[in-house]
Amino acid sequence: MDVLRLVLNVLWLVFVGIWMALAYVVAALICFVLIVTIPFGIASLRIAGYVLWPFGRTTVQRADAGAPSLVGNVIWLVFAGVWLALGHLVTSIPLFLSIIGIPFGWANLKLIPISLMPLGREIVPSDEGDFALR
Repeated sequence: MDVLRLVLNVLWLVFVGIWMALAYVVAALICFVLIVTIPFGIASLRIAGYVLWPFGRTTVQRADAGAPSLVGNVIWLVFAGVWLALGHLVTSIPLFLSIIGIPFGWANLKLIPISLMPLGREIVPSDEGDFALR
């Protein structure tokens, strides 16, 4: 199974991961420039790493996430989340046009929730052994 995850991650990296990770890095750089939004930049870089190598990992809600995460997620949603989610949606469309790309298209769509609301979530190894993103 580890070999299959490696193959899926390498194919993902070449066809989708590098481009979407660059979008998250650009969002992070903008957040770092604005100083006040540095926590959003850190979250964006964390997601960029997840987008580069997603198979075998998943996201879970952090137990200590509270009202500040909710407020931060609303701000993120307005300024960056919608655009990054739209990027995932647009890149999934060409993937669905080929038989080989269909699993990657689904994986891309499953990344939309974390692109919309990244604060208060943690990226952890997937224990189930399935290759789908949650």
